[in-house]
Amino acid sequence: MFRPLHGLLAAAGLIAFSVTPSQARDVEAGRAKSQMCGVCHGPLGISTAPDAPHLAGQPALYTAAQLKAYRSGARKHEVMAVMARMLSDDDISNLAAWYASLQIEVQPPR
Repeated sequence: MFRPLHGLLAAAGLIAFSVTPSQARDVEAGRAKSQMCGVCHGPLGISTAPDAPHLAGQPALYTAAQLKAYRSGARKHEVMAVMARMLSDDDISNLAAWYASLQIEVQPPR
């Protein structure tokens, strides 16, 4: 019988061990590296381009997974594939940490 708590604990364990010491997150290094991202995604991760998503506040695991998918070709986008190919695992981890560190506020429509 599947126990939801056991599945949750197993997933948490996988996440905890998915970041190796060489992939330590350095928010300041991510901020510096994000300059190239700012052209499309905005200097603080809030895009003004209609076809570029906001990156500010995105969970680090999500951002890292998407960048790795672009880099490997598993996710297709002509510009992002070129940009992601230039990134090391540490760059991706640092960028993900930078964008996750940015706090955003959402307000319901009035």
